[in-house]
Amino acid sequence: MTRILYTTRATATGGRDGAARTDDGAFEVSLAAPKELGGNGQGNNPEQLFAAGYAACFLSALKFVGSQGQFAQVPSNASVSATVGIGPRDDKGFGLTVSLEISLPGLELGKAEALVAEADTVCPYSHAVQRNIPVRLRVSVSE
Repeated sequence: MTRILYTTRATATGGRDGAARTDDGAFEVSLAAPKELGGNGQGNNPEQLFAAGYAACFLSALKFVGSQGQFAQVPSNASVSATVGIGPRDDKGFGLTVSLEISLPGLELGKAEALVAEADTVCPYSHAVQRNIPVRLRVSVSE
């Protein structure tokens, strides 16, 4: 990377049962492990935060790619839903899985799939997890 356009910093305390906030105070969240991982589920968890960030970033990548003129324009009612799973890895520790459900109502399926494939190469989240986390992309064009 040759030049950084934006940086942010967040600090977590207490781990999965604690809190996190950005240094500028614009974002603050109480954290709690989900019940499925032995917690009380009375807060947000890192997987929820990752899902929200990935979904938003991928939709922005779709809009960027669509604005470049080589691919279909992104409909105004487009959406991306990210499902993030966590579980034990075969070697040790825990791993993540991701499924992105991309809704591009009204687009021809082939054009929508080409747009999604290009967005997957542009999105920094997709780039960061490439070859590290299995990511499934599902495209829907029905309204």
